[in-house]
Amino acid sequence: MFQYDFMINAFAAAGIVAAVSGVVGFFLVMRGQTFAGHALSHIGFAGATGAGLLGIGALWGLVGFTVAGGVVMGLLSDRIANRDVAIGVVLALALGFGLLFLHYHTSFATQATALLFGNVLAVDRGTIATLAVLAAITLAGLAAIMRPLVFMSLQPELAEARGVPLRFVSTAFLAIVALAVSQCAQIVGVLLVFTLMVGPPAAAQRLATGLWSGLALSAALALTEAWVGIALAFYTDWPVSFCIAALSALGYFAALGASGARSRTVAVD
Repeated sequence: MFQYDFMINAFAAAGIVAAVSGVVGFFLVMRGQTFAGHALSHIGFAGATGAGLLGIGALWGLVGFTVAGGVVMGLLSDRIANRDVAIGVVLALALGFGLLFLHYHTSFATQATALLFGNVLAVDRGTIATLAVLAAITLAGLAAIMRPLVFMSLQPELAEARGVPLRFVSTAFLAIVALAVSQCAQIVGVLLVFTLMVGPPAAAQRLATGLWSGLALSAALALTEAWVGIALAFYTDWPVSFCIAALSALGYFAALGASGARSRTVAVD
């Protein structure tokens, strides 16, 4: 399959996105903000369709809207934390705007389908370069706030007492999540962002016992699921996003079973 340029591009793009999604998603799951990440993907859909209406690249509309949405959600985190209803309203509103933009730009419908469900086989080298730059920015930003982020995630009261700027770190983190979501949507679509940003990290946290081992395992699982999913789609003619989503679910359930068996063994001992 590597005799085709589009397959080489697909593997390169998926590798970049999977590694970033696994690392960023690990903290997203650890902080219990997975639904907020899903809402950001829908906000990005509105941005991408709006960009199409204005004649701008869909990726830049996706990035712009998700980062703006992440910053707003971060600034309001004290008010909307653990309030799924408020996030759900934002999610529905974003989808509504996306449909409104599509209503006035019907020629964008094909690209909108790709945004919703992903189309990694259509990635070109220019997009790969853009994803690489966004990935570098995302990981650099995460590295800059990692220590206070871990501190406030595990012991928020103590972190606040020690003077950690909780709102700033939370806002910066959601902006970083927004960048990762924008990249992930290029592979599996905005409706399946959970596939790479939640499945592998959740499985890794079931299996790993430390932060660094968990991050490495999460990235490795995301990378494996993305690459095996593309190969499986090539040989079966199934949709790529479905293959990756199925592998992500299987990986999580396998980790769930393994951690449950380990817990029972420890209890017996």
